[in-house]
Amino acid sequence: MKYVNTHEAKSQLSKLIAAVREGEEVVICQAGKPVARLSAFESTPKVPQLGIWEGKVKFQPGWDSPETDAEIMAMFDVFKESDKN
Repeated sequence: MKYVNTHEAKSQLSKLIAAVREGEEVVICQAGKPVARLSAFESTPKVPQLGIWEGKVKFQPGWDSPETDAEIMAMFDVFKESDKN
């Protein structure tokens, strides 16, 4: 992490942006105290596409049976019991 004063930030902005693009984080200080952080911009995540796993996942017969449901519920009951202690 790099610390710079406001004057240096103004005069060296292009270099600081290049450093941020390289993965460095820059903290801008005024009178020796940090007041702002210059970090890489994270773009918004892509909208997930439905159906991209089609044909890649195979369910075993009985995956949704009542016995499987009971087994899963029993696992959650164990967690509920441990929360009480």
